[in-house]
Amino acid sequence: MLTRPHLSTTEQLLQTAIAPQANQLDHDPKALFEAFQLLGQHHLLGLRISQTWGGAELADPEFRQFQELFARYSGALAFLQAQHQSAGTLLSKSDNSILKRSLLPDMVTGKVGVGISFSHLRRADSPLKAIASAGGYEFSGQAPWVTGWGCFQWFIAAARLPDDQVVYGLIPLQNQTQAQGELICREPLALAALTATNTVVVEFYDWFVPATNIVTLRPLSELAKSDRLNVLQHSFYALGCAQAGLDLLLTKQHQRQNEELAHVYMHLLHELSDCRQAIYAAQPELNPFAELLELRARAIALAVRSAHSAVIASGGAANNLEHSAQRIFREAMVFSVTGQTEAVMVASLKRLLQ
Repeated sequence: MLTRPHLSTTEQLLQTAIAPQANQLDHDPKALFEAFQLLGQHHLLGLRISQTWGGAELADPEFRQFQELFARYSGALAFLQAQHQSAGTLLSKSDNSILKRSLLPDMVTGKVGVGISFSHLRRADSPLKAIASAGGYEFSGQAPWVTGWGCFQWFIAAARLPDDQVVYGLIPLQNQTQAQGELICREPLALAALTATNTVVVEFYDWFVPATNIVTLRPLSELAKSDRLNVLQHSFYALGCAQAGLDLLLTKQHQRQNEELAHVYMHLLHELSDCRQAIYAAQPELNPFAELLELRARAIALAVRSAHSAVIASGGAANNLEHSAQRIFREAMVFSVTGQTEAVMVASLKRLLQ
């Protein structure tokens, strides 16, 4: 059995091996993918995968602490590994024992990388559809957001069926052709932040997915239920990003010995501590949905304000693309909209009026 990962040793790894190159990881795919492999070497890529397959099988609260920690030291690495962890979680719950046996042990160590593409299901007209075919399913359309091209070998794509079921299939993350089908990965998107994650559009032309590569089938209506239940899921990246901003603000305060910087730091740190405590104490099954939305919006607002404080304290130098304040501010933008639903958008906008 693998050694269970600990927050303290993981933070030490992130401080020594990841933090010094965080700015480079934002725009350098090779460096980012090597950092991803480093997490695999320390068995940090299967945090939710069952111990049967070599994973850590962490409970939800402990897993969220790791996600917050990753976001504190590198938004790009946090985002990349999150796709892989989500794929591992979904695959762990699959009834496809052959896929689990062939992929999960290697996903734990990073030998195999797997991404996801689900968010398009929230659109009124899903751009990726599927129909049943002899021995499997035929996928047509496009997956508009697939992270990890060049790092992940596979991704799990969700395609809508005519009966409003959703089929989740394991797809190679590379250009391929079949006898009657084709899979095309377009050039990485020119993103303002997390550029190194190599996020691409994948186009499906009558692409056949055999039953052996089907992860699961679920009703489309289940997505809305999942969105409500997991409304706080992305808050932990915002919390980590907020802490990253405050870390830099504290560094600037030590450099400048400015009492006002110290006052702002302590004020925001207190707000962050209160928000973090409330989010970790929240119970999505019991708390009113409106309260959960308010907590999500608070975390987003704190990430932006804390990152902005680091920008202001850094002065004009923060406008340099290689400056840490610039990177953290852009990461705050990303974590403001990651996993966004209509309800989260409205709550976030209302928070701006307070």
